[in-house]
Amino acid sequence: MRKKSDEAIAPGVDWDAAAAAFDEEPDHGLRDPAVRAAWARRLRAWLPERGCDLLDLGCGTGSLSLLAAEQGHRVTGVDLSPSMIDLARAKLAGRDAVFLRGDAAAPPVGEQRFDTLLVRHVLWTLPDPARVLRHWRGLVRPGGRLLLVEGVWGTVTPVGIPADRLTALLAPLTEHARVERLSEDAGLWGGAVTDERYAVVATV
Repeated sequence: MRKKSDEAIAPGVDWDAAAAAFDEEPDHGLRDPAVRAAWARRLRAWLPERGCDLLDLGCGTGSLSLLAAEQGHRVTGVDLSPSMIDLARAKLAGRDAVFLRGDAAAPPVGEQRFDTLLVRHVLWTLPDPARVLRHWRGLVRPGGRLLLVEGVWGTVTPVGIPADRLTALLAPLTEHARVERLSEDAGLWGGAVTDERYAVVATV
């Protein structure tokens, strides 16, 4: 059976209206212990061993932010939707985390810099990915990393950003980038998927 999460959510969605039901998708709310554990394992492998300053852009309701905070990282989350931000703040109440309303393409963090920038399924929705990546690169401290989870959804009229295009955009901005294919890891999605899903971990 095809799940809603097998389809990308097109730009222009009313995220405030979508916020209340957002966590119903297995890979959004991470309510299933197995899905939650699968993402926790991935984050542990991708993020620094020691606690770092992490910027989670397009953080939604904060599910990945929560996993990162549980692993000892200091989280700043940014999302354009006030409703998403409210849910994230409630989810991470008492944690070392702050959440700001703002555009993921130009997050309102001033001169603050981060050790890791985490973005999941956001870059493909932005009109000028190359420009956005240059800006994001400037938010990361030397020796830090960009952690980008992206994909390509659909077969008739596919949308998204292929891994080879993303690595090409990152090449002039980063020292090293590796791609991890995620489509085959059904545990991350709450079931099997057939589209292209991957993560790029890039060192700057």
